[in-house]
Amino acid sequence: QHVVCFLLEKGISKNHIGIEKKVIVNKMNKRFDIVVYNRDGSVKLLVECKAPSVKIDQAVFDQTLIYNKSLNSQFMMITNGLIHFFFKIDYKTKKYKFIKEFPF
Repeated sequence: QHVVCFLLEKGISKNHIGIEKKVIVNKMNKRFDIVVYNRDGSVKLLVECKAPSVKIDQAVFDQTLIYNKSLNSQFMMITNGLIHFFFKIDYKTKKYKFIKEFPF
């Protein structure tokens, strides 16, 4: 709920926010936490939310990147409510780059 409020405060329209919807990853049904859609329906931002007690480690990054294989978002956010990471995917090099602030 806090992340949705954060997105709304950043000017994201509530009509462009999807919460806990199904995504198919490696022929398995999974559920993402939050996405922000572009006007054309493509995914602009994928958000992975964890509990404050969960340490954000490589496994959490890997999970988010796996989900993104189906969603093809350019930007991602990972948060446990205390720590927030923002990064951008470069699809040419297939690498991600951390960015300091919310990307838009």
